Amino acid sequence: MHGKRVVVIGIGNSGGDIAVESSKFAEQVYMSTRRGAWVIRQVSDNGVPVDMMYNTRFVHILFQLLPINFFNWFGEKKLNGMYDHTTYALKPKHRLFSQIPVINDDLPLKILSGSVVIKSNVKEICGSTVVFDDGSTVEMVDTIVFATGYNYGFPYLPNNVLYKSGHRVGLYKHVFPPNLEHTTLGVVGFIHALGAIMPQAEMQARWVARVFKGLKKLPSNQTMIKAVDKDTKDIEKNYIVSKLTPLQVDFVSYMDDIAGEIGVRPGLPWLFFTDYQLFKHVLWGPVSSYQYRLMGPGKWDGARKAIFTQFDRMYQPLKSRKLHAFSFHVRPAGGARVLHYGSPIFLGNPSRSIFQFIIQDLSNI
Repeated sequence: MHGKRVVVIGIGNSGGDIAVESSKFAEQVYMSTRRGAWVIRQVSDNGVPVDMMYNTRFVHILFQLLPINFFNWFGEKKLNGMYDHTTYALKPKHRLFSQIPVINDDLPLKILSGSVVIKSNVKEICGSTVVFDDGSTVEMVDTIVFATGYNYGFPYLPNNVLYKSGHRVGLYKHVFPPNLEHTTLGVVGFIHALGAIMPQAEMQARWVARVFKGLKKLPSNQTMIKAVDKDTKDIEKNYIVSKLTPLQVDFVSYMDDIAGEIGVRPGLPWLFFTDYQLFKHVLWGPVSSYQYRLMGPGKWDGARKAIFTQFDRMYQPLKSRKLHAFSFHVRPAGGARVLHYGSPIFLGNPSRSIFQFIIQDLSNI
């Protein structure tokens, strides 16, 4: 990409990453999008990872109680407060929670600096010239990257193994083909949610292992097919779905659903009465794999402690520089005492105030 003029077609997470990384070396990067996208940061308020801040049971409960339009309004207002999506030419046609957003901390800065230029959908490509829907053109293009998504399928499997439901390959709870005579195939990781794939894949793998071992029995083929079709309708109702984005689910709901199949879903009422401190962490803290090791098959004795200390482990790598807080007691002439941390402050006449600092030992504060 060094010194080249690059056009990236598509504004998903892959397209965003490719545009940002290419812009470090390319002469110019253009990013073409048909619909636009909401762009969120990996780092949320106070420097906390966004999933640890918002993928919680408390937030999930709020989503069940309040209208989705409220969360769309609130989330879009918060994002536009960081960088206005209209000004940055990013504003999409859909609402925030209608589609998985693009997660990219660097893309807005690259747009602001001019390293990445957002363009409309590509109309045609004429040699080294790219023509866009709005009539604008980019000439002398060296490289075009198609980050336009995936075709989801399993061409190496017999056709009678697959069940088609809407735009997606129909899998019972996104794992098991519903029309096999014997349960000999489970698909792990074939899912898309606003959250990390690792805990979702782990939960699926635990379920698959129990089914294969004969410890958990699946429903009849007809029941599973009905469940698949219902899931497809729910996805189409809650999200903007196309053949490129057919796999979206809610992170917490899906984790709890599969956990229920295994028998490891934590019961909030039970925790409330038996272990209130743990209840608070499970309710307010991030929904991590530890919560599904508290009880049932695969129970881990260290899960409770791991839940209590997960933020400690997040902050530990950041403690690479020891900071000291200095305290000054300041008593202006005739005034009340002011407790101040950090650099000195001056009250009244600076030439006199500096001599009025009384630096006391921290133990006396």
